[in-house]
Amino acid sequence: MPKALCIVGTVVAVLLLLVFGLDLVVGIPFHRTSMVMDVGCVICSLALGYISWATLKEQK
Repeated sequence: MPKALCIVGTVVAVLLLLVFGLDLVVGIPFHRTSMVMDVGCVICSLALGYISWATLKEQK
């Protein structure tokens, strides 16, 4: 997997964590429509971030 894809995966994971984490904590931007969805997306973004980071470290 190219390094660029690993970096893009990490950036996407951070953005998703930011968006759904903010919604979970403060209610911005989705006004806490579904707390289960927020928690699930935070967990998935953490998993994506870890997988992208681990793959990036493995390539060096």
